[in-house]
Amino acid sequence: MDPYSAEGELINIHNHFHQGQYQEVVDFDTSALSAENALPAHILVLRSRLALGQAEDVLAEVQGESEPELAAVAALAEYSLGKTDAAVKTVEELASSAGDNQTVQVLGGTVLQAAGKSEEALALLSQHTGSLDAVALIVQIHLQQNRTDLAVKEVAAARRWAQDSLLVNLAESWVGLRLGGDKYQQSFYVFEELAQAPSTSSITTLVSQAVCELHLGRVEEAQTALEQAVQKQPDYAEAIANLLVLTVVIGKNATELTSSLKTAAPQHPFLADIEEKSSLFDKAATKFSPKVSA
Repeated sequence: MDPYSAEGELINIHNHFHQGQYQEVVDFDTSALSAENALPAHILVLRSRLALGQAEDVLAEVQGESEPELAAVAALAEYSLGKTDAAVKTVEELASSAGDNQTVQVLGGTVLQAAGKSEEALALLSQHTGSLDAVALIVQIHLQQNRTDLAVKEVAAARRWAQDSLLVNLAESWVGLRLGGDKYQQSFYVFEELAQAPSTSSITTLVSQAVCELHLGRVEEAQTALEQAVQKQPDYAEAIANLLVLTVVIGKNATELTSSLKTAAPQHPFLADIEEKSSLFDKAATKFSPKVSA
């Protein structure tokens, strides 16, 4: 039986992870799990601790372990701590020796994509055999590559064998946000259901709901959801970044939020994008000299 299926042992802890409920994963009682599912559950706990900012502790716990799954966690922890070269080297070695391991595929693919090695990430992930985690990451990579057509195909193929899985619904919603039109509303329904139910709500689902609200032009509702997320975790970069965008959209001063984002996540892609565009503008401006009339 697939441990992540509706009848599987890992369905609840797996869903907690992908709903962004990382503390629930850490606190999950794994004592009753079968021996074969103990390691996959432990990996989810370690990944959740990484998401909660505990990279140093996780690395100290798994560094030097021989299991490929734990070595992959160590690589992800290294990347989280800014040790990009070491993380990529570890992943490339694991890809050669244990490329058929699902955890190596997903965590290794995450590190490679984050390091700008998209094709290597896709090559590793393409070795999966029925892994929805791999499918979800492939979809995210295609969207980052602006290959929405490939993301659509990936979701459609997964839908045929995974049907109503949470991860398929999430992946389809990510694609819907890129496609736009009536897909915005469909994506909204998925994220709203997750964000508003006490059993599935998290800052991640709240921000996702808010992004949908923004695309639908419902600014007040988006602001409410983002403010709820910031209240839950004041330094959550994605909530701050989207609240910053919303503030600009409604014509208010975003200086304070920009400062908050720089503090929470100095290397956030939004800040990098602003810096790049500002640099390009300054470069273009040097080609024009002001005309002064006597």
